[in-house]
Amino acid sequence: MSGTRRATCASLSFWGCGMRLILVLGDQLSPDLSALREARPDDLIVMAEVMSEASYVPHHPQKIAFLFAAMRKFADRLREAGHRVAYATLDDPDNTQSIPGELLRHAAAHGAERVIATRSGEWRLIAALDDLPVPVTQLPDDRFICSQPEFEAWADGRKELRMEWFYREMRRKTGLLMEGDQPMGGKWNFDHDNRKPAQADLLRIPPPRFEPDAVTAQVLDLVEARFPDNFGRLRPFGYATDRAGALQVLAHFIDHSLDEFGPYQDAMLQDDPFLHHSILSPYINAGLLSPMEVCQAAADAHAAGKVRLNSAEGFIRQIIGWREYMRGIYFLEGPDYTARNVLGHDRDLPPVYWGAPTRMNCMAQAVGQTRDHAYAHHIQRLMVTGNFALLAGIDPAQVHEWYLAVYVDAYEWVEAPNVIGMSQFADGGVVGSKPYVSSGNYIAKMSDYCGGCAYKVTQKTGPGACPFNVLYWDFMVRHRDRFQSNPRIGRAYATWDRMDADKRRQIRSDAAAFLDRLDAGDPV
Repeated sequence: MSGTRRATCASLSFWGCGMRLILVLGDQLSPDLSALREARPDDLIVMAEVMSEASYVPHHPQKIAFLFAAMRKFADRLREAGHRVAYATLDDPDNTQSIPGELLRHAAAHGAERVIATRSGEWRLIAALDDLPVPVTQLPDDRFICSQPEFEAWADGRKELRMEWFYREMRRKTGLLMEGDQPMGGKWNFDHDNRKPAQADLLRIPPPRFEPDAVTAQVLDLVEARFPDNFGRLRPFGYATDRAGALQVLAHFIDHSLDEFGPYQDAMLQDDPFLHHSILSPYINAGLLSPMEVCQAAADAHAAGKVRLNSAEGFIRQIIGWREYMRGIYFLEGPDYTARNVLGHDRDLPPVYWGAPTRMNCMAQAVGQTRDHAYAHHIQRLMVTGNFALLAGIDPAQVHEWYLAVYVDAYEWVEAPNVIGMSQFADGGVVGSKPYVSSGNYIAKMSDYCGGCAYKVTQKTGPGACPFNVLYWDFMVRHRDRFQSNPRIGRAYATWDRMDADKRRQIRSDAAAFLDRLDAGDPV
C-alpha cells in the first residue's frame, strides 16, 4: 500500500478503508444525499427495484412506475458523474428482491466491509438495516429544513405540539416571507383568505404532463406485467421522472397556478382534479426537488409582485410547516405510531375505497380521481375519504395502509402522521387538537359534488339523507365522553341536546342502518 493510501485510510478510519457499499433508496434521488457525499471512487453505489418494497402494501401502479423510472434515470446520472453503480431492475434474475438481500449479495461479491446509508423515512427499513450482518452506518437525512434533534429540542417540555408554533420557528429559521423577525403582512397565517369554493374554469391551465420516454415506457411495460391487479390505472402516465421534468412542473406552478392557489386550495370540483395545486409533492418527497428551492421560488415570485401574499404563505406553510412537522412527529413518536387507535375503531375498510360503486358522489369523485391519477389534494384526503373513515369507525391501521398504497407521494414518515394523527385522531391528539369531522355541509360548501349526488345534503334523516349528516352525529354521540369538554368541538353537544328526542333516535337509527349496509358490503 502506498504512503498516500495509508494516509487516506488513517484519516477515514471511522469509515474503514476498504470498499464500501453506498445505499440509495427510491425516495433519496438527490445528488447531495448525505450517503453520497461520503462516497469514494472505489465505493459501490447500490440501487435496486425490489418486490419487498413494491408490494408491502399494494402500491398504485403509477407510484411504482414513477419511482422505478426515476431511479433508473438517477442511476444513470450517478454513472455520468463518475460513480460505480450496481443497479438491479425488478426482472433481474439475480435480484434477491429485498434491500437487505441486495446489500448482502453485493457485499459478498465485492468484499465490501461496510454499508453507508442515509436514514430511511420508514422505521421498518431502519430496523432492517440495523439487523444486517454487515456494519451499517445510517447517516441523518439532512435534506430537511429541521433536523430530528432540532425538532426534539423544540418539542421537549411542551404540553401541546401544535404545528402553528413550529411553523413560526421555521419561518424565522429560513427567513422566508420575513421582514427582520416579523412576518410579512403582519400575520403568520392567512388561512382565513384561503377558504373559497372554486368555479369551473375552462381557462385554468392544468399541470404539465410528460409523454413517456424510452426508459419510462420500458418501466410501464414491466409494472403492467408484474402488478396487473393493483388498484389504480397505470395509463395514461404523465408524471415527470427526472429532475429536469420536475423543474418544469415547478416553473409552471409558479407562473400559472400559485397566485390562485391560496384562495382556492381547499376547493373541490368533480371535473377538475388539480385546480391550482402544484402536484410537486411526488418530486419533493422522492428527492428530485428540494423543499427550500421550491419555497424560495414561491417567495421570489411574491417579491417580484407576481403572487399574492396569502398564496405564497399558504403554499410555503404546507412545506416548511406541515411537511417538516409531520416528519418530526413520525420519528418523535416511534415505531408503534401506526398502531395507535385511541378511539377503538375496528370496522374493516369498505370496498368503496377500492372503487366499488357508491351513491355518494363525493366518495366516488375522490376515489375515482385517486384511481386515475394516484393523486388527490389535501382536502379530498382529509375531509372526504378521511372524514368518512373516521365517522364510520374504520380501523385506522387499514386506513393508513390504504393511503400509503394509493398515492404517488405517500411515504410512511409523511403519510402516517397525516392519517393516524390528523385524519383519524387515532393518536389521541398528538397532531390535532380536535378530530377533523364534519357533516355534509362542509363538502357542499367547498365543492360541486353534492349537486350530482343521489343523497340530499340538506336532508338530515331518512333514506335520502346525506350519510355524512347522520354519521357525524353518530360519531359525536359515541365519543361524547372524550370530546364534550374539547373547546374546539364540544359546543356541538349543545346542539344535539336541543334536538327533539325522536329526531335524535332517528339519526342514530339511520346511522346504524347505513353502517350495517356498509358492513354487509352492500352498495352505499
